[in-house]
Amino acid sequence: MMDWIEIDGRRIGQEHPPYIIAEVSSNHGGDIERAKRIIRLAAECGADAVKFQAYTADEMTLNIDRRGFVVTADSPWKGESLYALYQRAATPYAWFPELFKTARDAGVTPFASPFGPESVAMLEGLAAPVHKIASFEAVDLDLIALCAATGKPLIISTGLCTREEIADAVAAARSGGAKQIALLRCNSSYPSDPEEAHLATIPDMAAEFALPIGYSDHTLDQTQAAVAVALGACIVEKHVIDAREPETADSAFSCLPEQLEDLVRVTKAAWRARGRVSYGPQEKERGSLEFRRSLYAVADIAAGELFSAANVRTIRPGLGLPPKVLPDLLGRPAARALRAGDPLSWEDVAQ
Repeated sequence: MMDWIEIDGRRIGQEHPPYIIAEVSSNHGGDIERAKRIIRLAAECGADAVKFQAYTADEMTLNIDRRGFVVTADSPWKGESLYALYQRAATPYAWFPELFKTARDAGVTPFASPFGPESVAMLEGLAAPVHKIASFEAVDLDLIALCAATGKPLIISTGLCTREEIADAVAAARSGGAKQIALLRCNSSYPSDPEEAHLATIPDMAAEFALPIGYSDHTLDQTQAAVAVALGACIVEKHVIDAREPETADSAFSCLPEQLEDLVRVTKAAWRARGRVSYGPQEKERGSLEFRRSLYAVADIAAGELFSAANVRTIRPGLGLPPKVLPDLLGRPAARALRAGDPLSWEDVAQ
């Protein structure tokens, strides 16, 4: 199993704290200063990375209003033409050098979801350390192969994807040359219904694909992200914004700085709580062993006297023999005189 990837010197996997990606997307609202403000806020709130979407409207669709080219699904963009939506939401390519510099100066890793050869080339020119495939592009195997050919780690969101489609995407990435691949469980409705998160899919994906699994969260609170990490997610992606106003294409389902800060806190707490497979007493609970039951003399016992239900019982504290050996003890003679309240050991049993 490939249980970790590395981005910008940061190892990402179940043995490491969750990698938090703050998705800026269209939340700049056409204002580069707002984009930079969101980057700095994300860094202050503890995000590890900020992510953008790199496309032009022409790279995404056609400028026509026929059926299929206008959003009809129940979403924040219902009634809007795809072309107009992407024109409004796009991050201008000319901004990217400044945005990447702002992120690096703030101590967070910048990268993006490319949507075609032009955006891949632009991001490569900026030395993006990883490429992200958006859920709707997970069936674009040529795009996946193109990103894989850069040799950079590849994160693939899997919203809408069947098991077979995920397998096809992974195969395309591997065939294209990707050595480090991570998958994100995702529900591609905006906002997502928590009841449709089906986070039990995360450990199933880990077992099926033997890759690091994360969670791209479009719900309106932090509960689902914490549960995802508890179930094994090592990456959490969340849309972030500086304020609800001015409104943007993604503002309705994006989290505010204080919510991002809470997300970082609860996911790290969930990771610490998940820990590792471990049985037996932990270091800080060893003192509680004395509150277990064990075998004690409950009456004075003379040397040679037989142990019986009348003079031996299972009681607290836990300093004597374990209760399970009581049947082996009964009917055997005491090796020495015992007082009521003495814990029993095998040295007290005549051989």
